[in-house]
Amino acid sequence: MNASDRAHMRATLLLARRGLGRTAPNPAVGCILVHEGRVVGRGWTQPGGRPHAETEALRRAGDAARGATAFVSLEPCSHQGVTGPCADALVAAGIRRCVIACEDPDPRVSGRGIARLRAAGVQVEIGLLREEAKALNSGFILHRLEARPSVTLKLATTLDGKIALATGESRWITGPEARERAHLVRAEHDAILVGSGTAIADDPRLDVRLPGLAARRPLRVVLDPSLRLPPSLDFIVRAKEHPTLIITRKGHAQDRLQALEAPGVEIAAIADCDSQGRPQPTAVLQELACRGITRLMIEGGAGIAASFLASGSIDQLLWFRAGKVIGGDGRPSVEALGLTALSSAPAFELQQVERLGGDLLETWGRKG
Repeated sequence: MNASDRAHMRATLLLARRGLGRTAPNPAVGCILVHEGRVVGRGWTQPGGRPHAETEALRRAGDAARGATAFVSLEPCSHQGVTGPCADALVAAGIRRCVIACEDPDPRVSGRGIARLRAAGVQVEIGLLREEAKALNSGFILHRLEARPSVTLKLATTLDGKIALATGESRWITGPEARERAHLVRAEHDAILVGSGTAIADDPRLDVRLPGLAARRPLRVVLDPSLRLPPSLDFIVRAKEHPTLIITRKGHAQDRLQALEAPGVEIAAIADCDSQGRPQPTAVLQELACRGITRLMIEGGAGIAASFLASGSIDQLLWFRAGKVIGGDGRPSVEALGLTALSSAPAFELQQVERLGGDLLETWGRKG
């Protein structure tokens, strides 16, 4: 594989990224068809997971696909679903070569797509930009292998890790560029989770307020063990306009449940709770995975952040830092973890630092 192959695969991954937040429980896949050095077809997984990227690229290429090289970010599927197998579609179109970034861990595929292509005489090459492709679809991969979504914790703090003054004032710690990026990150996730304290204090919209992306509707999730959210919250009132889920413990009175369900809220009661009746993070993730969620972003508050960090459930940290210092009386971004040894602290590796106006965005991946 040469520099041209690498460039085409990088473009394929960029196409795949367009589907993030819109294809769950399916993966976000990109496909580019190249014939004699010219791109003849492009495709990416469409909203809802259908049509697949390969189908879209072949439709656009038409007869020009014959003899072409297909660059695909994930192994083409080999099973019959709503549409036919993509591996068969590529063979029928007469492609000569298929360059695949990484294998599909789905047990229904898992090498079978590659085998079908090779059995038909297609030259198959695997592994170009594999790690980038796996990172892009980490949520889908974890959903298939561990029955849970990938989890991103987003924090927007001062340099000393505070999210608000002692009075609760927090608007705005970060600048407009950082806030715009946060909305873009929302658009790439299937669900956004906050705690009941954040929901009551801020009555957040948890939508995507960017030009061209306003139609994105990640599932809004509130972790509310005591079911204390008042039905009067705008967050609740507009639940029919924006899918909203409350995760709580079992045992609440039926009239209380109905008061929240009437505006369109869905409620999931979980049995696996800690000694204080709070649903365990692992149980929350299993519940969301059962609903087809592959990518979850946690936006607050400090107690939720501490709970998921302590459970080892955070895969990625997106830390927006503003050039401000509040001091010890400010509200922390993460509550106490109760650590007794430094070796027990959740550990992350720095992956990227980006300047956004006057702020920094640090991207950290879970270590180990």
